[in-house]
Amino acid sequence: MKKLSLLDATLLVSGSMIGSGIFLVSAQMARDLGSAGWLISLWLITGLITIAAALSYGELAGMMPKAGGQYVYIQRAYNKLTAFLYGWTVFAVIQTGVIAAVAVAFANYAGVFFPFLDGNIFDPIKISNFEFTIRYAQLLAIACIVFLTYINTKGIQNGKLIQLVFTSAKLIALFGLIIFGLYVGLKGTILWDNFQNAWDASAISKSTVDGTIVSEWSPLTGLTLAIALGASIINPLFSSDAWNNVTFIAGEIDNPKRNIPLSLFWGTLIVTVIYILANIAYLALLPMHDIQNAAGDRVGTAAASVLFGDTAKYLMAALIMVSTFGCNNGIILAGGRLFQTMAKDDLFFKKAADSNVHGVPAYALWAQCIWASVLCLSGKYGTLLTYATFASLIFYILTIAGLFILRTKEPDTERPYKAFGYPVIPALYIIITTAICVALLYNEQSRKETMIGLFIVALGFPIYYLWQELQKKKV
Repeated sequence: MKKLSLLDATLLVSGSMIGSGIFLVSAQMARDLGSAGWLISLWLITGLITIAAALSYGELAGMMPKAGGQYVYIQRAYNKLTAFLYGWTVFAVIQTGVIAAVAVAFANYAGVFFPFLDGNIFDPIKISNFEFTIRYAQLLAIACIVFLTYINTKGIQNGKLIQLVFTSAKLIALFGLIIFGLYVGLKGTILWDNFQNAWDASAISKSTVDGTIVSEWSPLTGLTLAIALGASIINPLFSSDAWNNVTFIAGEIDNPKRNIPLSLFWGTLIVTVIYILANIAYLALLPMHDIQNAAGDRVGTAAASVLFGDTAKYLMAALIMVSTFGCNNGIILAGGRLFQTMAKDDLFFKKAADSNVHGVPAYALWAQCIWASVLCLSGKYGTLLTYATFASLIFYILTIAGLFILRTKEPDTERPYKAFGYPVIPALYIIITTAICVALLYNEQSRKETMIGLFIVALGFPIYYLWQELQKKKV
């Protein structure tokens, strides 16, 4: 079986990271902070955090170049239970939730070309305060997931080809948008106007006056600013996630001890540069007010409208469809390998451990497909993603803390690559990410979601022990 090269692995990293977030989340960030300087700073901080994590994961990947990636690292540093909690959360919401959300984003933008997709298949069914319906877009999202799963069950070369074509296409398109945006934008004064008060952060607050809700901008300083930054950074972190998926498929990468660390570094670096430049292009083309109030938060479309007029709606829809399709291919391709590894440890359905005639864990891929499709129909994928963010950050912290544990437990183990800047950079990552988690817990708007994220992880404890009992009865 042919292996994935360094280029293939790098495209998997960058392709899995770039979905629809870069075209949307800057609007919410601009409303949270009201400041061009802090907006760019959060994207830069996110990039540095992601690269720091990738450099640390590089050492673990070199030590353990096996399929399963982060799950394997956690098990070796801690124990089987902790590894199961990670795998359970990934299956329950992180991996499958991202697949569902990205697929629905693909289908929603397909609605620009095919308006009937926005319609409901049947009239809403109302039971008490609950309303349920299914849109045509949801069915298209499921069809997209099923199609990509089917393609990837036919061999890794199929997934590799899709990743090469779609990731290359969206990188070229993004660079084109950035170059044209900066070329046109820098001829005017919008960028300089946006940076006139670059560090005067403010956020919208609501108050009631004579029974009427009034919205006004309030300055953010000191602890209030720190909490706002910690809560708002969730947006770029979401947009920069899934970079670790390449570690799940380590067993199918050529010379993994060398190529996984390099692909993690180059993939995260490329995406970080693209994201920062894209936001500078937005600020060069659009006044801050227009970014904050972009229709449907579609900042990318608003920026492209300055360049291409009315056709921007269709150009950006096509670009986002390409971007989300390629993104989901990478996530689907990698995720099945994690569940296959869990199955081999008797922590997932036994059939998922098997590979088909193409050397692919087809049962694991279809299990992933089925649950992601359910999340599409539930309509709860966006909420589930929000709940999972906090849990995902906790496992990143645990994994990088595992770097210190394994340096102590296994000082003589071969390390083809050693984490850059150890121990300072890994320690800084843990400190900064922990501070973000504290800010999320402290912030009233995010506290509920973070607590539910913890509940999803905690639910894995009884499931683990119940699963262990079931396995004993089978023996």
